[in-house]
Amino acid sequence: MAALGHTFPFYTGPKPTFPMDTTLAVIITIFLTALVTFIIILPGIRGKTRLFWLLRVVTSLFIGAVILAVNFSSEWSVGQVSTNTTYKAFSPERISADVGLQVGLGGVNITLTATLPPGTPVQQLNETIAYNEAFTWHLGKDYAGEYAGALRKGLPNPVLYLAEKFTPHSPCGLYNRYRLAGHYASAMLWVAFLCWLLANVMLSMPVLLYGGHMLLATGIFQLLALLFFSTATSLTPPCPLRLGTAELHTHHGPAFWITLATGLLCLLLGLLMALAHRMQPHRLKAFFNQSPEDPTLEWNPEEGGLLSPRYRPIAESPVPPDIPLSQAPSEACCGEETPAEPDCAL
Repeated sequence: MAALGHTFPFYTGPKPTFPMDTTLAVIITIFLTALVTFIIILPGIRGKTRLFWLLRVVTSLFIGAVILAVNFSSEWSVGQVSTNTTYKAFSPERISADVGLQVGLGGVNITLTATLPPGTPVQQLNETIAYNEAFTWHLGKDYAGEYAGALRKGLPNPVLYLAEKFTPHSPCGLYNRYRLAGHYASAMLWVAFLCWLLANVMLSMPVLLYGGHMLLATGIFQLLALLFFSTATSLTPPCPLRLGTAELHTHHGPAFWITLATGLLCLLLGLLMALAHRMQPHRLKAFFNQSPEDPTLEWNPEEGGLLSPRYRPIAESPVPPDIPLSQAPSEACCGEETPAEPDCAL
């Protein structure tokens, strides 16, 4: 029996949510704090080195922030549709709403927001309809259990319908496709993050060539993550998602495209460093503020010249001049040191 304006009392209302994912907010805050700290100390760097430091730090922080952010993002595959559909079970009431689906590497996020034509009240069915529900399949998480909990809470029909399509026993098979794709893509992104850390360590040392190689590896692993996600999600035909009078279609989201752009950027930077190391090694070292200060040390063709300096061979070393020594003083010294034997005459 409906009560309180056709709202069933055993349905819990929507909870207030943070404007964005808290994990992404923490990642962005950490990297922005590092950037602001560097900008504060930037005036202490003189000359052209200031611009070089700014370019290196901003580019490096951008790459690291993207790798971490997309790993926790839920916008790898997205879709949205405006439809007129039933609201909740055991009720014939229908609503006009925007239904959104966001698929990430670790789960799905489903949104339901009421859309109202001009001149109508702000609320539909005497309540503000704004839902944002997440269902995860991370290691150690139970997607089926979370879906059962959503059924017990009595979430709206569009949310339950989309969540049911991703359950392990759904005939659509979306759970296995996206779960495997998410696991492999996430693993590749973590390896890319480790390569990014190694690249930063090597670029701060006189091993620039190997730092460029690590940048190449960072880009390659990001592209491998995209390959795993695209391949696993396109092996089987798409499952139709019909919501009332409309059908929901998904496509690659912002996280997918920004990962592609960052991976290509890492590949380009790594190739440029390898080319600069072969063509203009001294300019590359000057860009990273690693020019040798001691003129007696020579740079080897391979990186690490300052760690293992090449000294001049013996043949190239200057020969000390021969200083003639006078014989008389030495004889006198010998005469003084050796006393004459007494002449004994018998």
